[in-house]
Amino acid sequence: MILGIGVDLVDIPRFERSLSRTPRLLPRLFSPAERLLRPRSLAARYAAKEALIKALGGSDDVHWTEIEIVSEPSGRPRFALSGSTAAAVAARGIATVHLTMSHDAGLAIAYVIAEGGADAAGAAP
Repeated sequence: MILGIGVDLVDIPRFERSLSRTPRLLPRLFSPAERLLRPRSLAARYAAKEALIKALGGSDDVHWTEIEIVSEPSGRPRFALSGSTAAAVAARGIATVHLTMSHDAGLAIAYVIAEGGADAAGAAP
């Protein structure tokens, strides 16, 4: 059962300017491993984190650096959640979070589907 969806679109040049103007954003938004990536990949990850927050219905108990986007051997992106963010996702009855991201022509986009487990069908909204 789908419990939430989220989508976010990021203007990559604008995102790069924001990072240049405010260097402290990098450690506030991204894990140490993510910080090594190119700006267009960071923009896609930022979009993914925003899309996840939208799919969750809000940012209560969600912390940016506890949301890491990692790649499976196939290249497929997935969330690696930790701390209170992982607990908040579980508390909402979410068993699986699907993610897709892309960037092209100065834009980065991410789409997230939050899916509940078998017992989520009887959960209150």
